[in-house]
Amino acid sequence: MNKTYRVVLVGTGGIGDAHVRAVSTLPGRVQLVAACDIDAKRAQDFCTRSGIPTAYTDYAAMLKTERPDLVLIAAPPALHADMSIAAMEAGAWALCEKPLCSSLAELDRIQAAEKRTGRFTASVFQMRFASSNVHVRSLLNAGRFGRPLVAICHTLWYRDAAYYAVPWRGKWATEFGGPTASQGIHTMDHLLHLMGEWAEVRAVIDNLYHKIEVEDLSMAHVKFANGARASIVNSTVSPRQETYLRLDCERATVELTHLYAYKQENWKCTPVDPVADAPLMAAWNQFPPDVGSTHGAQLESVVASMDANTPPATGGIAARGTIEFLTALYKSAFTGAPVTRGSIKPGDPFYSALHGGMATKGMTQ
Repeated sequence: MNKTYRVVLVGTGGIGDAHVRAVSTLPGRVQLVAACDIDAKRAQDFCTRSGIPTAYTDYAAMLKTERPDLVLIAAPPALHADMSIAAMEAGAWALCEKPLCSSLAELDRIQAAEKRTGRFTASVFQMRFASSNVHVRSLLNAGRFGRPLVAICHTLWYRDAAYYAVPWRGKWATEFGGPTASQGIHTMDHLLHLMGEWAEVRAVIDNLYHKIEVEDLSMAHVKFANGARASIVNSTVSPRQETYLRLDCERATVELTHLYAYKQENWKCTPVDPVADAPLMAAWNQFPPDVGSTHGAQLESVVASMDANTPPATGGIAARGTIEFLTALYKSAFTGAPVTRGSIKPGDPFYSALHGGMATKGMTQ
């Protein structure tokens, strides 16, 4: 009989509701027994509204008392690494919101804790787990579309002054970056998941509108190990919001258009020749039952990994590839030089901080 895992949540802001919904999709497999927030009233109101038995204001006390199997981390970014490590040292796994950590150095601390404790931390990258994405990726990896040639990855979102008025937002020390680290990281991870290893990135960042420390726009050109090229734009200054991922391959163009989540209906495939490529379109249309890009879809994957005691799909090497890419994008933007995969090592200032100590140069308006 499958175990029912005891789950706790830390952080009861807006994204906390997504985690509660995720737990509700796995009845009998996960039980949300407690939630924690430094604001006692907010924690209690959240627990009352969500039917969670116990509210805490002290994270360490919650871990000690509840002895959870899994911790859902939805606290501000600056707390992610230490909370993930504390969860593992308490005997639990962690599923942590993005950005998972502030640097490759922090990621090394997380991975060292994994080795020390035998527990694992997964980064929330729910775009990978939609059933439609699993289908499209399998066709891509099987070569059904032909070789990938060109990709477009756009996170064109809008955030107002009230959004950045939250004290930890818009600052390098507490948010780690702007739309590159906090919004576009989802679609960039999705791109990397589909396209495979990246080889080189050239990038620019700028602050065009918001009165914040970090960027509100980034643009990048990426070369992949397979020779394909990609163009990336991450923005929080785009009133007509859209998330757009496009892969141009030898035999077809594959597109995904949505905003914060997607289902099968958001995909489109355009073959070079509808007649000659009829077998491709027949394969394309064999979508499995539709499960969207939700926290619940990823939680189900994490639970399966816990059952098998195997590393989660967005931990370890997978998480490192995306965090390293994020670091390389910022390094290229700050230095004006291309950055290759594997080149950022201990001793490099960008190994210890996404901004490499150069964040004061011309960002705040």
